[in-house]
Amino acid sequence: MGRIVGIDLGTTNSVVAVLEAGRPVVIANAEGTRTTPSVLGYTKDNELLVGQPARRQLVLNPRNTFSNLKRFVGRAWDELDDGSLTVPYTVRSNSQGNVRVACPQTEREYAPEELVASILRKLVDDASTYLGEEVESAVITVPAYFNDAQRQATRDAGRLAGINVERILNEPTAAALAYGFDRSAVRRALVFDLGGGTFDVSLLRIANGVFDVKATNGDTQLGGNDFDQRIVDWLAEAFLKEHEVDLRRDRQALQRLTEAAEKAKQELSGVTSTPVSLPFIATGADGPLHIETTLDRETFEGLCPDLLDRLLVPVQAALRDSGWAAEDIDDVVLVGGSTRMPMVQQLVRTLIPNDPCQSVNPDEVVAVGAAVQAGIITGELRDLLLNDVTPLSLGLETIGGLMKVLIPRNTQIPVRQSDVFSTSEPNQSSVEIHVWQGERQMATDNKSLGRFRLSGIPPAPRGVPQIQVAFDIDANGILQVSATDRTTGRKQSVTIQGGSTLSEDEIQGLLAEAEARADEDRRKRSTIERRNSAMTLVAQAERRLRDAALELGPYGAERQQRAVEMSVRDVQDLLQQDDLQELEMAVSGLQEALFGLNRRLTAERQTDAGPLQGLKSTLGTLKDELFAEDDWDDDPWASPQSRYDGRMRGGRRGIDPWDDDNFR
Repeated sequence: MGRIVGIDLGTTNSVVAVLEAGRPVVIANAEGTRTTPSVLGYTKDNELLVGQPARRQLVLNPRNTFSNLKRFVGRAWDELDDGSLTVPYTVRSNSQGNVRVACPQTEREYAPEELVASILRKLVDDASTYLGEEVESAVITVPAYFNDAQRQATRDAGRLAGINVERILNEPTAAALAYGFDRSAVRRALVFDLGGGTFDVSLLRIANGVFDVKATNGDTQLGGNDFDQRIVDWLAEAFLKEHEVDLRRDRQALQRLTEAAEKAKQELSGVTSTPVSLPFIATGADGPLHIETTLDRETFEGLCPDLLDRLLVPVQAALRDSGWAAEDIDDVVLVGGSTRMPMVQQLVRTLIPNDPCQSVNPDEVVAVGAAVQAGIITGELRDLLLNDVTPLSLGLETIGGLMKVLIPRNTQIPVRQSDVFSTSEPNQSSVEIHVWQGERQMATDNKSLGRFRLSGIPPAPRGVPQIQVAFDIDANGILQVSATDRTTGRKQSVTIQGGSTLSEDEIQGLLAEAEARADEDRRKRSTIERRNSAMTLVAQAERRLRDAALELGPYGAERQQRAVEMSVRDVQDLLQQDDLQELEMAVSGLQEALFGLNRRLTAERQTDAGPLQGLKSTLGTLKDELFAEDDWDDDPWASPQSRYDGRMRGGRRGIDPWDDDNFR
């Protein structure tokens, strides 16, 4: 079996990890960071951006840049609340009542699964680059309270990304695997998972490598973004009151507010107050308008009491379902960046007397657990056993619209459960099996997962035919339902598909399109990665110049600093163009210039270390420069003109060595 990676597909950020030598390792992306923003978008040239490059265009191109997509996956239009629709891009319903995301740039509407597939593809490509081999399989995590339609839609997204989805794993369960996979003592753990868009809580018993999930609960419409929205509304209402302008009606202003709110929320986890500055946020009759204010932690917490109350409900329900008391909990594992908020940590402490575990990174722990599950599947980890549960009850509609539960919530999976039903009318030749998920007594108050019809029942009085209905849930939490007429042996079965997922024909069409454009997509990805690397190198060079100025002063390494400055300009100019070959030449020149500056800094430090060593270093440097081969050609700092300029077609920049602009 090939390598299987673990993917935490988050609302705000996503992470990929893999098992290496029996230990989980988080994989850095092409941009060099360990978390990838769950954002994608299209540029004016129809170029697809995923992750940080897409996030950078959120403010300037909000209608063609898409975030928070996880809240739409596997959901029908009529299931969305107003909070889910507070996004700067256009979300609408198609003729079947399914959610579609409109992209003006490509003049297309996308299913959420299509867009999420691009995020998954990037994560797997980054993993392939890291491992040096093609990755084709993954364990993907979902909120524990995702229903069957949302789980199936996540699998569809994986298929569209060209991934074999080996397992759909509950996020809190993954976190528990990461926390306890190398522990042998018997522990009872509560996993409190507050992500960007969802909230889950799970209770597990961990003993000698066996993970038993006792209960799970959650709210798929509550997350850190809801706390951000309170700050957005607070800022917008104050601005509306002062200037009579509602910033929430402007897409760009709304995106700027959202980013400022997220930043303020994060900063208030470490300080008691933080400034919020948004210059030129709007234009009034007298000119530009700005936001300049301060938000303190007390005010922020005063905006969120009802959100904290909503966090309480699933925790109390999970404790009740498990039969455990708060005092029975040994460990509390906090998952998700939003658990860093002091008010959330204080809430957890009021519920559970123990201090939360601080040994896991809340941003990465779910991906780490998914990698552990991947190791269990491949056999790399042999002494671990995971027993997960289904989060919601499953049943069918009976006479009078009642919900007949076949599999109660918190039943261990995989599981098969069946029951025998009959007809409600004399000589009834067919029955409709309508499958529901939820906890309400009336079927229509729950989530409809699908329906199918069993035909060919022989004529008989009411209540005589014997129809056996069986529910099968696999280890992914995916449901299959079958109905069998015991008299004739006729059988009908269906794997439940969510109302808002793509049809099989649509999926196959998209897969064929992706295969046809695979080479083009690879070229585009290579272009983006090279440009990203160039931008990263420019940022490193600018930091190095600041360091050199602090260490040596403005004239301490004048020649080398000028060479770096001019090389930076070359790269920046070419980043605005489409000539990759010249960009790579400029990047090479910048790397050489940085090497020269680093060499000079090292020599100066050695000089500071001692007179004798400094003299040797200085003489060595002079020797290198005075007697270099090819009359200075291998020393790019010998001339005030950049080395790259001489190699460019037509000479892009002629530099006067006494032009003051070149020394700034």
